[in-house]
Order: sequence, then structure tokens, then C-alpha cells
Amino acid sequence: MTEDRPVRPPRLRPGDRVAVVAPSGPLVAERLDRGLDVLRGWDLDPVAAPHARGTHPTLGHLAASDGERARDLQDAWCDPSVKAVFAARGGYGAQRMVDLLDWDALRAAAPKPLIGFSDVTVLHEAFAVRAGVSTLHGPAVAGEAFLKDDATREHLRRTLFAPETVRTLVSPSARPLVPGRARGITLGGCLAMLATELGTPRARPGAAGGLLLLEDVGEPPYRIDRALTQLLRAGWLDGVAGVVLGSWARCGPYGQVREVLVDRLAGLGVPVAEEFGFGHGDSALTVPLGVPAELDATAGTLTFEEPATV
Repeated sequence: MTEDRPVRPPRLRPGDRVAVVAPSGPLVAERLDRGLDVLRGWDLDPVAAPHARGTHPTLGHLAASDGERARDLQDAWCDPSVKAVFAARGGYGAQRMVDLLDWDALRAAAPKPLIGFSDVTVLHEAFAVRAGVSTLHGPAVAGEAFLKDDATREHLRRTLFAPETVRTLVSPSARPLVPGRARGITLGGCLAMLATELGTPRARPGAAGGLLLLEDVGEPPYRIDRALTQLLRAGWLDGVAGVVLGSWARCGPYGQVREVLVDRLAGLGVPVAEEFGFGHGDSALTVPLGVPAELDATAGTLTFEEPATV
């Protein structure tokens, strides 16, 4: 990896105050309320950010203005009484606000868990590269998997409160696309967002030496091909140690998706595990990003050398 190993944030404890922000798309209020209730059931004190229930005045695909969404995230991160920041959902919009954040102030604040996936991939990358903090690729508080699936919620809860109990991730659906073992620091997330980050200010220069997580939703096979080809042509995948593939919900028949994944990734000559159980599926594992791990693609396991939180 090109940056120093990210710093792991402290684990959560009963009674901790946590913030829920909407850095991207607008929320369904009832889902947010249910998600906050789940966090209360974990003996946390959740607060919704001021604009979490908002909508952009003219662009309905955004939760609020870019400045408001950035301010909510920055205020939550820099508030010493807030011990974790949860994304309420993905959607689209993190790209529009990430450069509005005061990264000097974010680096100066104490690290804390940042949890989310999908469009939040932009923030995972930014916190790794610009702030040197590890994050959690995990379910959104107002998302369907978090609200409906007990296993999804429990895995996130244990990662936050008792990370030593989930040092090895195992998915019953995982199998090798390319067998073998690899070691590296985890990174990645939503394929489309990683591809569109290329060329942007302070973007990660490449995945060399890392274990790359990839998943997506609603992208037909040819668009998955296009995004992977863009990463390959840019040299971003040069030297990657291994690849862990999650869900490809609503991307078409998996057989067609798999043909693209084999065509584009097998030539890297590194272990690749498929259907690993994180991402946009009905049930989703929480995967720490920025933590050294070993992938055993043959066995379908991802073992972290350190707990996700300290």
C-alpha cells in the first residue's frame, strides 16, 4: 500500500453517543427511525445529524446541499462526545461533498468508527488516504439489510463492541474464482465509485499490495466490464495482492457477471474469492478497511491480523 497503515479507532461501549449522517441520498424517515431504535437497543445514544432528514432544494437525489451534508459529517467527526459515525444510506452524493471537508480538522480529531457502504466508498477511501484512519464497510442504518436481517445487525454489533470475536470472516457462499492465499491491507468497496475516483484530487494512486474488496448494485455486466477495464488501463490494479468479491445485486444473471469477473480479474494472477457475502445483498458482513488480513480464497476465509477496533 502507498500510505502508512491506517489507525484503528476505539471500540464502542454501552452508553456511547453516536451520530447518524446522510452524506449522499435522501432517506425514508420511517427507516431512519427504525435504525435509530436498533442502535438504542444496543445501549447506544444515537443522534441524527441536523440534515439527515433533509432533501436538496432542487436535486431530489441528494439528502441536502453539499455544504450541509459535509458540515453534518465534519461536526459529527470532530465532536469529542460522538464515538462513531454511521451512514444512514448510500445512493449518490459523497463525491460532491468530500472536497468540502476540512481535512486538517478531521485529522486533528480523535479517530472513531465510520460505518457505511456503496456511495460511502468515497469516504472510506478519503479517510484512509487523507486522514489515515481505518473504517468499516458495513450496512447502512436505514438500509434494508440492517433493518431486516438479524445476522447483518449482529455482525456489525460484534465488530463494533467485541471485534476480537469476528477476526475471521467466513461466508457460506464464498468460493475461489482463483484459488490461493494472499496477505495485505484491506481497501475498496463499490466498484463504480472506485472507478470514478480515478484522477480526482488526492485519490489513492493504486491498490498495490492490498486486498481489494469489490461489489456493486444495479450495474449490468457490460458496465462492470467497463469499470474494471478502466481500473486495469489506469494501472490501478497493478500489484494488488488479492481480490475479495461481494454481492452483485440486480446486476443481471450471476453467470454473466461471473464471466466478466473471470475475464477481467483472473489475468491478475492473484487469489480471488467470489460471493463473499458483503455489499448490497439481503445479508451483509461488515468488513474492516485499512486492516492487515490474510485471504484464503480456496477456503473462503478472510482473517484479520488485528481486531477492527481497539
